[in-house]
Amino acid sequence: MSVLKPFRFIDKHEIECRALDVLEGMQQSDRRTPIFPLDPSRVAEFLGLDVVWDVLPEDNEGEIAARILPLERLIEINESILDLKEGFGESTIAHEVGHWVLHIDHQAVDRVLNLRQKGVCVHVKPLLCRNDSQIQGLEWQAQYFASCLLMPRHLLEEHIQGRDLTKWPDLYAIAADFGVTISNLLHRLKDLGWVYLKDGSKELVRC
Repeated sequence: MSVLKPFRFIDKHEIECRALDVLEGMQQSDRRTPIFPLDPSRVAEFLGLDVVWDVLPEDNEGEIAARILPLERLIEINESILDLKEGFGESTIAHEVGHWVLHIDHQAVDRVLNLRQKGVCVHVKPLLCRNDSQIQGLEWQAQYFASCLLMPRHLLEEHIQGRDLTKWPDLYAIAADFGVTISNLLHRLKDLGWVYLKDGSKELVRC
């Protein structure tokens, strides 16, 4: 049985709002107020999820980068294949949190748990994430959620003040402020329409 919601198109505006809802919920919490650079494990904890790093065996479709066990409220990250350079692990956890918020049917999870308490055995498939360079559908939505969670627009606007978004040293400094990789930062800035790369070069231009 799957507890995934039926796939639907979710636009960037809605995804950003959902990420901000989570941060706002944390802000109102006594013990888990978000502090940046954001530790996404604290976000998972706020949502009632545990995060573990483990070696996940590959299946007949190949390597598994991470998976969510919905009934156990557990996120497992495959430490054997991920590049654990600074910022990448955080992005991966935030990505899985995005799946939990956007794609898991929490009412279905509660129903299955209730059935199990009554002695009815129901097998629930985990949500698997592949280490795939071509991000589409559910994976794209979760990745965009992660960007919005780790780099909220209003905080980025504050941190770019007095910095030149066309200069790499300034960009690396901003990435360090948010604890993300330079690649994640560039994707976020381009999504916001603040910079773009000139065709065939690494020269950045302000929009």
